[in-house]
This record gives sequence, C-alpha cells and structure tokens, in this order.
Amino acid sequence: MPIYNAPLADMKFILNDVFNAEQFWQANEKLAHVDAATAEAILEEMAKFAQNVTLPLNRTGDEEGAHYENGKVTTPAGFKEAFQQYAEGGWIGLGADEEWGGQAMPKMLTVLADEMLFATNPSFMLYPLLSVGAGMALNSYASQEQKETYLPKIYSGEWSGTMCLTEPHAGTDLGIIKTKAEPNEDGSYNITGTKIFITGGDHDLAENIIHLVLAKTPNAPAGSRGISLFIVPKFIVNADGSLGDRNTAGPGSIEHKMGIKASATCVMNFDAAKGYLVGKENEGLAAMFVMMNYERLSMGIQGLGASEYAYQNAAQYATDRLQGRSANGVQSPNKPADSILVHGDVRRMLLNARANNEASRAFAVYVGQQLDITKFSTDAEAIAKANNRVALLTPIAKAYLTDTAFDAVIDAQMVFGGHGFIREWGMEQCVRDLRIAQIYEGTNGVQSQDLIGRKTIKCNGEFIAEYIAEIRDFANDLDTDLNFIKDATLDVATEVDMITQHILERAKENADFANAAAVDYLHAVGLLSFSYMFARIANAAKNKDGQFYQDKLALTHYFIQRVLPDLHARIAKIKAGAEVLMNFSEDYFTTQA
Repeated sequence: MPIYNAPLADMKFILNDVFNAEQFWQANEKLAHVDAATAEAILEEMAKFAQNVTLPLNRTGDEEGAHYENGKVTTPAGFKEAFQQYAEGGWIGLGADEEWGGQAMPKMLTVLADEMLFATNPSFMLYPLLSVGAGMALNSYASQEQKETYLPKIYSGEWSGTMCLTEPHAGTDLGIIKTKAEPNEDGSYNITGTKIFITGGDHDLAENIIHLVLAKTPNAPAGSRGISLFIVPKFIVNADGSLGDRNTAGPGSIEHKMGIKASATCVMNFDAAKGYLVGKENEGLAAMFVMMNYERLSMGIQGLGASEYAYQNAAQYATDRLQGRSANGVQSPNKPADSILVHGDVRRMLLNARANNEASRAFAVYVGQQLDITKFSTDAEAIAKANNRVALLTPIAKAYLTDTAFDAVIDAQMVFGGHGFIREWGMEQCVRDLRIAQIYEGTNGVQSQDLIGRKTIKCNGEFIAEYIAEIRDFANDLDTDLNFIKDATLDVATEVDMITQHILERAKENADFANAAAVDYLHAVGLLSFSYMFARIANAAKNKDGQFYQDKLALTHYFIQRVLPDLHARIAKIKAGAEVLMNFSEDYFTTQA
C-alpha cells in the first residue's frame, strides 16, 4: 500500500533556516500575527489531515471516479465527509482575509500546506483549490456587496467556486469565445454558451456553486478586449442570502480522463442563466488572470506534491527490494541479495527526484514570499519589484516544476520495475494524475512562450536582468567554504544572461525564433532558479551539526554535478535557431500513405 509521511523537517528547514520566515513576517505589521510556532502547528495539523483523511481516499477515489447521472454529479465515497472536515477546519480560508472569515496566513506557508494535499490526493485538492482561486478574483474585482454575499460562504466551504473559460473552439485564444451576456433591466445578464474542462463544475460537496464565467456583451470589442466576467450561481442567491431557484446553468456531461478521475471535469451549459457582472464590462480577463496566475503556481505545487509522494514510495521500495549484488562485493551477506540501493542507476533516479523536491519546495516558498510582498508590503518600490518577479517566475513555477516533477515521477516508477506498472503500488496512478498538471491552466509550451515573449522580449530583458542581479548578489556574499555552489551559480547566471541577450537579438531578425527557443529557455531559467535555491539551502546548512544538514550539502553537490550540466544542452538547442524547425513544409506532417 502506498505510503506518505509529510516532510515536515524539510518544510521547517525551508521556512526557518533558508528564508528566515518569522523575521520576515514579524517585520510586517499585517503579518505580525504569524510566528514560527504558529506556522509549525498549522503544518503539523495539515500533515495529520493529509495522512489520515485524504491519502486513504486517493486510490478508492481513482477507482470509483466522479459520477454523472440525470444532470447531477456525485463524488466518490468519502469525499463529501472529507470536504466537510476540511472546511470545518478552516483550511479553505487559510490564506484569505479575516474580513471574509479567513485566517490571513502568508503564501509562504500555504504553499506548503497545499503540497501535502496534492501529494496525498490531487483530485480532492482541486475542489477547494478552485474555490480559493474564485475568492481571490472576487476579492480583487467584485463590488463590496458581491464580496459580502459570496466570499464568507466560499471560504466557509458552504459554497464552492469554479473558473469557466475554455470553450470547445477556444482554449488559449480566449478572444474568440462565443458565450454571450445579454443585459436585463434589473442589472443582471442572461448568460448563454458552453464551457468545457470545468473543474468542479458540479458536485455534491457544497450546497451552492459560484461559477465565474467569461462572456461577451452585445457590441463588445473584438478579441480579448471585449471579454467580461460574470458571477453565475448554481442556485440564485436571494436578497437575504438564502438560496432561491435553480439557475439554468449545469453540467451536460463529465469527461472520461486519463487521471484525476475523482475530480469532476464538466461540460457546462449556460441557457440564459442569470449572471452578475464583476467589475466593468470588457475588463473580465484581468480579473480572471488573478485567479489563473494563482492556479498556475498551484499546478507547480501539484508537481512538487506528486514528486515527493513518488520519491518516498520509491525509496522505501528500493530499501526493501533485494535484487543482485553490489559491484563492490556483497553488502548484505545474511540476505539472499543486496537491496537495489547498491546500484548506481537506482540511486541516480532517486537522487534526481530528491534534488527536484528540495529545490522545488524552496522555489515555491520563494515565489510565495514575492506574492506576500505584493499583498502585505507598504513599500511601493518593494511591491513593484515583487510584482515584476512574480510575473517572471509564474510561468516557471507552473511549467518547470511540473516538467521536472513528471520526470521525477517517471524515475520513481522505474525504480519499481514491473511493479511500477501495477495499480496496487500507486505509481501508475501518480503518473496519470500528474500528467494533467503540464497541460491545464495553459500548457507548459504556452507558459514558455509567455516567459520568453511577454516577460523577456517585451520588456527587453528587464525582469530577468533584475532576477539575475539578485542571484549574483546572493552568490557573491557566500563564504569561501561554499565556493562549489557559489561558482556554479555565478556561472549559470552568466550563461543565462548571455543567452537572453542572444535571444533579444535573434528575435528581431526572425519572428519564429522566440517560439522555437521558448521551452529550452524556460528550462534554462529553471535550472538557474534551482541553482539559486540550492545556494540558499547550502548557505542555511553550512556550519550546522547533524546528518540532516550534511545531507543538504551533499545533495547540493549532486545537483551541481549531475543535474546542472543539462543547461549546456538547452543553450545549444536555443542557438540552433528556428530554421531547422520551420524549414519543413506543412505537407511533411500529413499522414503518408
């Protein structure tokens, strides 16, 4: 049976030693209510919930799946009770403002709580995750009356939320959506159209579902400039806050998917459903991006959770599995064979996953810290700088963390050999469930284009230059006993700086160049980011006694010698240019007789 032990020691190390979180929180009046003891208590309680409640439902939920019948969706056995327990524990509003019933915890902390749920049951996690995202969009753009009506109920778990963007013909290109919003005399709108791939579009976990729907009003400008955002509740909310009539919005079916089968992915039909404008007409995309950017970071955390879960199970299996003998002689003479941990290739796979987990966790907390600065700081300059950093790193958090996590999960599955392909060991489900994280909320290819296009070329490299300057400043301040990571980090910073300048020049000459280089560039910046995280980890671990800290330094050495060299291949691919891709005619790709 699959295992999971929340990596609390690693989480506390990242918060307390690497990022000095308590000092950061106490220096900000809006976060002064959080200290290390509070944070640790929250993580310990979430660990209990993840290990005792959501983990046991992971396989059974996958096998049963969500059900659709007669226009209604039901979740697998145990999900409703788990959701109620999660809501009653105040977890949905962990990071929400106290004004709406939340606990106002920093993002640095909530990313770690989220990791544990994603590790133990990603299908379950998606239900409250969409509610939190919807709440963020409403808190940023809704009217005071709308906030008072919807936010307390969403954060209490009585109601849930969705994000309704994609249509059968319109995915990334939202400017061509067809869903219409016709104004009514009472100020409401009639919403008509079809949305697909709607996570939690219908279920039995909450008494009402608040859909946030993108639509176009009559005479709206063409393209994305003409998109508005609407609240479309499953049940109309009466003036006194009670639930009224069933709205004409509901699921037409649910998708039959490769993974996350317990998460209801719905086709949603809106038939003149009553909706309410959020913010101003034609400004809906900005509001929705608040939610989308939050979800994109969460997808990176989904990757981290899966990678941690897979690593733990693979490491346990490798310890127990006896197969062959060590090349250096018998290691377990009292056993019929040595454990497969004596084999270098098995260690390679496990260490790849472990290095990914350590760096990904630090990076998630780092991005969370930037988000906390944008939300809680009163320093305008610091906020502007953090906003730039979040803009730059969001696509990396989503794409790089899920790409590397998928590689790690595949490695972990391989450690099991044939057993990794068998259901009861849990690895095949882990692979299936994680695959979607590279696809939804904007595919990783789209994230790469966002990084190289909007976040690099469009600002002439300003965002990445600021980031590289920070990394260099940190590395240059490291003690001489950390020269091994200092030199490596400074070298990769120079390499990324140079390839960025190369991209800025080549993009002027060839319009196809940026798109062709995008994925490799994102991975190059991802490797730079992981080197920066390991520099921080090594700095926090140096001069401390105990095997725990020595292992951090040893893993840093492993990353430098066995992972970081991938940077050279990425840069070579970028320099190869677009022509080798674009010179093929479209006819080449058609099926040949």
